Amino acid sequence: MRILLTGVNGQVGSALKPLLRSLGTVQAPPREELDLVDARAVAAWVRQYRPHLIVNAAAYTAVDRAEQEQAAAFALNAQLPELLGSLQREWGGAVIHYSTDYVFDGTHEGAYTEKDITAPLGVYGRSKRAGEEGLMSSGVPALIFRTSWVYGLHGRNFLRTMLRLGQERAEIQVVNDQWGAPTWAGSIAQGTMAVCATLCSSAQAENSLVDGLTGKEGIYHLTNGGATTWYDFTRRIFELRPECRALVLPIPSGDYPSPVRRPVNSRLDNTKLKEVFGVRLPLWSEALEDCLAELPDVQEVLTS
Repeated sequence: MRILLTGVNGQVGSALKPLLRSLGTVQAPPREELDLVDARAVAAWVRQYRPHLIVNAAAYTAVDRAEQEQAAAFALNAQLPELLGSLQREWGGAVIHYSTDYVFDGTHEGAYTEKDITAPLGVYGRSKRAGEEGLMSSGVPALIFRTSWVYGLHGRNFLRTMLRLGQERAEIQVVNDQWGAPTWAGSIAQGTMAVCATLCSSAQAENSLVDGLTGKEGIYHLTNGGATTWYDFTRRIFELRPECRALVLPIPSGDYPSPVRRPVNSRLDNTKLKEVFGVRLPLWSEALEDCLAELPDVQEVLTS
């Protein structure tokens, strides 16, 4: 299988690259080699390589900055997935794409299912929802995995920020009234591979992932299990890494300066993923332990 992975230097992309090699040959051009906002360059590259599967882990994730950089956010989050879908449709390829809890407004009382109505609060959420719609309308066999509160040891994310601030400051204030499931990029990669394994095993004679996708296309929620707040997530990080000695203080969302509102409730229901593919990610607390076990020295966060 020929596989194209975008966003290879990001949190999810860096976790996916070594695992995807078990499925076939992986091409993962960095930004310097392939500008993903250049539609002509993307089309030329994809048409030459003709991948059986595109795994689109590229995204514009700066939630606050997106309010001022709408064109950049929509270019990566909306226009790119639609373009990739259209290109793959030309020769019968497939696409795996990642979306976000920010497509919801957070007013739902329980965990959101894939059938719940979307209502993004800001540019970032609107651009990600537009990407979902564009990819689905392209007519290509596609899986869209919505995840939440993604973190890892690579790139800019909440975990790395807290590990740094926990060593640099005497105290930090963290929001305590937003609920969600912190989801390790490693868990996302492992869950993606588990789904791919199911698709390949259920495929027809050619063992094509596209064959296995028939009847299973669409949106799925893919997060670590359980739920917590940013405050309690931070406390657990510091419990696991005693080098972080800062005092953690809870604050309401209103005390955190931001140009865009965040969903108060980001909990996503993963039942559909379990029922269709038999895949369930570990609890967020277990995944955090696994992630931090890969970081022998927290000082690495300050120097990388």
